[in-house]
Amino acid sequence: MDTRAAARRWAETWERGWRALDPSEIVALYDEGALFLSSPFRPPEPPRDYVERVFGEEESAECDFGEPAIDGDRAAVEWCATTRLRDGGGEKLAGVSLLRFDGEGRVVEQRDFWNLA
Repeated sequence: MDTRAAARRWAETWERGWRALDPSEIVALYDEGALFLSSPFRPPEPPRDYVERVFGEEESAECDFGEPAIDGDRAAVEWCATTRLRDGGGEKLAGVSLLRFDGEGRVVEQRDFWNLA
């Protein structure tokens, strides 16, 4: 498995899916039993549950993902986003996702760290 290629695929898929508010391709990136922590102080949840819930709260999203930093089967990817929420609010976020991939390039662990502007 090429970790750099897997991490780039992850970033490109997230960017495309988030902008379209379409979780289908994003969910396919993850191993069935993947550990997904959307924030250090939230309990783990299945990637599908998280993405469907959050995209359901958003009306639109503009986002950008940086070049992955790689170490073995792990990657760190910086990202930022501006979202418009269905309740009329909005958010500006900046964060990093720490990823671990299996031998087939699927995410088996994701830990996100982010902040609101």
